[in-house]
Amino acid sequence: MATLAARLTSIWEESPGLASWTGTVDHKRIGKRYIYTSFAFFVIAGLQSLVMRVQLARPDQHLVSPEVFNQLFSMHGITMIFLFATPMLSGFGNYFVPLMIGARDMAFPRLNAFGYWVFLAAGLFMYFSFFMGAIPDDGWFNYVPLAGSTFTPERSIDFYGLGILFLAISSTVGAINFIVTIFKMRAPGMTLNRMPLYVWAILATSMALVFALPALSLANIMLELDRKFGMHFFDAGGGGDPLLWQHLFWIFGHPDVYIILLPAVGIVSSIVPVFTRRPMVGYAYVALATVITFVLSFGVWVHHMFATGLPQLSMSFFAAATIMFTIPGGVQVFAWVATIVMARKIVLKTPMLFILGFLSLFVMGGVTGIMFAIIPFDRQVTDTYFVVAHFHYVLFGGAVFPIFAGFYYWLPKITGRLLNERLGRWSFWLMFSGFNITFGLMHVVGLLGMPRRVYTYLPGLGWDIWNMLETVGSFVLTLGILLTAINWYRSARNGELAGDDPWGGETLEWATTSPPPAYNFERIPIVASPHPLWDESAASAGTVSAELAEGHQTLGTSVLDAEPDQVMGMPGETHAPLLLTLALTALFFAFLFDAWFVAAVAGLGVAGAIVQWLWPHPHEGAH
Repeated sequence: MATLAARLTSIWEESPGLASWTGTVDHKRIGKRYIYTSFAFFVIAGLQSLVMRVQLARPDQHLVSPEVFNQLFSMHGITMIFLFATPMLSGFGNYFVPLMIGARDMAFPRLNAFGYWVFLAAGLFMYFSFFMGAIPDDGWFNYVPLAGSTFTPERSIDFYGLGILFLAISSTVGAINFIVTIFKMRAPGMTLNRMPLYVWAILATSMALVFALPALSLANIMLELDRKFGMHFFDAGGGGDPLLWQHLFWIFGHPDVYIILLPAVGIVSSIVPVFTRRPMVGYAYVALATVITFVLSFGVWVHHMFATGLPQLSMSFFAAATIMFTIPGGVQVFAWVATIVMARKIVLKTPMLFILGFLSLFVMGGVTGIMFAIIPFDRQVTDTYFVVAHFHYVLFGGAVFPIFAGFYYWLPKITGRLLNERLGRWSFWLMFSGFNITFGLMHVVGLLGMPRRVYTYLPGLGWDIWNMLETVGSFVLTLGILLTAINWYRSARNGELAGDDPWGGETLEWATTSPPPAYNFERIPIVASPHPLWDESAASAGTVSAELAEGHQTLGTSVLDAEPDQVMGMPGETHAPLLLTLALTALFFAFLFDAWFVAAVAGLGVAGAIVQWLWPHPHEGAH
């Protein structure tokens, strides 16, 4: 056994040093980078929100100007949606999907590394706008005609449009990588009806990304053509239509809500069984509800446009489709609640506390979401703080609380050390109370008529006390997040050793060491159950092929039944993804500044990086 481990280590372990750090293709190292980088963007976006809350704490405040306030709420939304939520959940997926399905890496390791470098470069590209004094300021949805060159001639919107296009490359290649990995690299015996629910969620999310992102990319290409070359896609005076932007944006934007939510609820479905000591109730129905949610999300985009004057009949269809979300959502909530009610033993550790908090917040966000399906109500509260409250209950309560549950649940596997339970409980209660004070009261101030996206307000409108309490709540929430950051830092250095399986988990990531070795598994597991570590009859594991210990290889299996059908050669560390990203970054900056000669040179650099990527390397399997 030791000989096998030593041989696998020599094959899979990457060399130390800067060259390895920039050239790694290890899914675990890349997953950690996604998590750390997106958490840094989360901190930045949180600081932006605190400045806004201080500005709104009292009437007639002048902490920031109207222009700066517009920039703050725009970059706050852009950062939270595009640079935190999706990449953070992608980080968990990168780290744990191969472990959960019994694989040794992602299907396309180089593409995986490329996705991370592009995400980092796109984020830095958009934040370079701060140094240029041209910060995006038309909201995260960037509505035209306000975003057109007539009303926003500065480069701020070009930073947005090109930055989102750049980021879409990362999201697209990442989604394709997940789809192929899940379909072709599951351990023998892991048929589709035995996949962990978290893997089902990542699969549905990846499918949604592949179908949703083209609409957003097309919208931004058309906007850049309008702005830079005088075309008229969104210019009513030139025969275009401003509503076309809203259609294209929300064809992406509403699925994006579930692109964020589905991996988060996958985390919930991973944690609830472990801390209730019983398999998930209605496993098949929860998996089916996950897929139905992904499909339905593409049929409701117009409910974001009920106030635009579209025909009443067409809006009625979209209202009905929106109400249908109660079915798959209800299935998942009732399955979680039934699992908890039927628990053999409820273990109230910090991960489970965050899950219980999520359940209450997610249900409340869902209830207000169904209220928006009622067209007269939607028209009354459109562009008020009621919308802000609903949005945060769905995306912060529905995604961030599961993300923090994932921190406390999976960081022991990543670092090998447990987080402090006392600090974790304090963090939860501060976050839960601070969140409800901040965003719960926004329902009230919204119903009292306070518009969203206003930088100040007059006294005597009945909003004063609510805004002050919301600001206090935002600082309580921030303190709770800070405690988890401190806990994370302390744990990584001197936390209690976690062991291989501190929670008694059911899925394959707990079958290996903490942290996992470079090769993940000495022997590819054989699966006979949706919860293999709890099923004694499925506990056996064997070497599927001796060749898997002879080279940088992993096992390929059939799509439906996960029967072994090939040995897949995997590429080793390489700088090609980083070089291609640098060339693309130069290309996008050239587009930004209309430097067409530089763009041509950067295009040649992109072509050269692709050639270097595809050039055959000795002793390396096919990519």
